[in-house]
Amino acid sequence: MTTPKNKRSKRLSRTSWNRCVRKARIDEAVKIQKLIEPFAREGEMLPRSLGEIYEHLRDYMVLSPSRSREIIGTCALHIAWSDLAEIRSLAVRREHARQGIGTTLVQAAIREARLLGCRRIFSLTFKPDFFVRLGFSPIEKNDLPQKVWTDCIRCPHFPDCHEEAVVFDIPGK
Repeated sequence: MTTPKNKRSKRLSRTSWNRCVRKARIDEAVKIQKLIEPFAREGEMLPRSLGEIYEHLRDYMVLSPSRSREIIGTCALHIAWSDLAEIRSLAVRREHARQGIGTTLVQAAIREARLLGCRRIFSLTFKPDFFVRLGFSPIEKNDLPQKVWTDCIRCPHFPDCHEEAVVFDIPGK
């Protein structure tokens, strides 16, 4: 008999995540790095130095439950070109995986990109299926020369990167 209540509370928590997404604050840079660090260590994403996080702090958003100082998810929206933005450093604490937090963060990034006037968003990822479920389409990395020649060229994995590129065209732009 407790199953319906559990399902209901999980559904409610998923819908309430939107209210918990906000721009990152300076005092959260270390927490963001600690959230990203285990994924980077396991090769699931690129590491981010603390200096890099501070330098690009305005790109980051966090998901933090109300009345909590805990950050359970983060994502950065980085402007790559006049009409192109990149979703970077999407990370959700493992104990909160599969609760809609990653989806909520990506949707928030799409809303912000739309407000900024971007027409396309892309991501380089080891988990393209996640993004495809959200409406992104696979694309060749070479179709993103702004990314390849500004960031990828400096990456230690270049040119043998195994990340896959996905892109989302923002409707109405």
